[in-house]
Amino acid sequence: MQIGKVIRIAGVAGAALLAFAPASAQAPGLAMLERLDRGQWTLSMRGGGSQRICVRTGREFIQLRHRQPGCERFVVGDESNEVTVQYTCRGNGYGRTTIRRESSNLVQVRSQGIHGGRPFSIDAEARRTGSC
Repeated sequence: MQIGKVIRIAGVAGAALLAFAPASAQAPGLAMLERLDRGQWTLSMRGGGSQRICVRTGREFIQLRHRQPGCERFVVGDESNEVTVQYTCRGNGYGRTTIRRESSNLVQVRSQGIHGGRPFSIDAEARRTGSC
């Protein structure tokens, strides 16, 4: 086999491996979340109740039930107006969250998973309501 052909095959194989790299090796992405307004947001839960969070990066919406740092994340979908992230918090459960941007100060959030050994499901609308 010619050396040039071997290099081309190795290059194609390397590109294929990068396409299936784990989330920790992937580029951060999630640019849609960076376009959200910073400040205090109120999540209005469908079915009643609300929660306030301070948004600094937009990534705060990913782990609404698992607030601890150090969870592993895998980006499932990263579109211009919608992201889906699956995460695992060793010893405390996991979740999958989809965030759909309607404007820079209004998003729809759906998240479900296991927290502390119990299932959870969140379906909410979040609006920016002020400063932190």
